[in-house]
Amino acid sequence: MTEWAFWGCLPFLTAALITDIRWMRIPNWISVSALTTGLLVQGIMNGWHGLLFAACGAGVGFTLLLILYVMGAVGAGDVKLFAGIGAWTGVLFTLQVMMYSILFGAVIGWMIVLCRREAGRRIRGIVSRTAGFLLLRNPKILKAGNGKEMLRFPFMLAVVPGFICTYLYL
Repeated sequence: MTEWAFWGCLPFLTAALITDIRWMRIPNWISVSALTTGLLVQGIMNGWHGLLFAACGAGVGFTLLLILYVMGAVGAGDVKLFAGIGAWTGVLFTLQVMMYSILFGAVIGWMIVLCRREAGRRIRGIVSRTAGFLLLRNPKILKAGNGKEMLRFPFMLAVVPGFICTYLYL
């Protein structure tokens, strides 16, 4: 990934961060613009090789975040935005952004849980569901019961630092 791809993708991440914090959603115009311009710029700068680079990155970003979406961990806007990140930056950078974002998300989530003083209850729930899964071999047990039990916060709070860390360390 080149430096211009980082700087080209950054405005889309900034817009997504603002809308995710404000409304807990990422509009399609941000995600589609990121994907389209990523494919276009990579194609113009690097020809067919760049277009393939962008398409593979977009595919990996979309597919892996889609798995997290199905599990209920992220929203649909995050899935589409990671396709745009992948189009700009390619497979390797996107995978690392994903890894750092999940780690930052875990830290943010635990900070919220600790501030709300819910750690004991949440740990008991995790242990209970895991034990139930191991004893009964029923994967449905692993899902948190109702939507109220799920911890929600703007995932872009984790993605932006993950994106910057990846840029600094890759």
